Amino acid sequence: MFKTKTEDGKNNICGQKVYELRKNSKPKMSQRMLAERLQLEGMDVDKNAVQRIESGQRFVTDIEILILCKIFNVSCNELLSKQ
Repeated sequence: MFKTKTEDGKNNICGQKVYELRKNSKPKMSQRMLAERLQLEGMDVDKNAVQRIESGQRFVTDIEILILCKIFNVSCNELLSKQ
């Protein structure tokens, strides 16, 4: 059987890291600010979509992962690490 969720039932493995990167950014970035930056990079998201990504309720595509890496200036490995 194929797995489409993490062991804890989330739809992505990068949400927690997105939350941490956003909160630890200087200056601190709100979900709305992140949504606006994502929109500038071509993602069709709003503040609620960012919240769903961070909570693991929303799937994240590979294209979106690349955009998140660009915004936070991190590697894909760092964004996808569980630590």
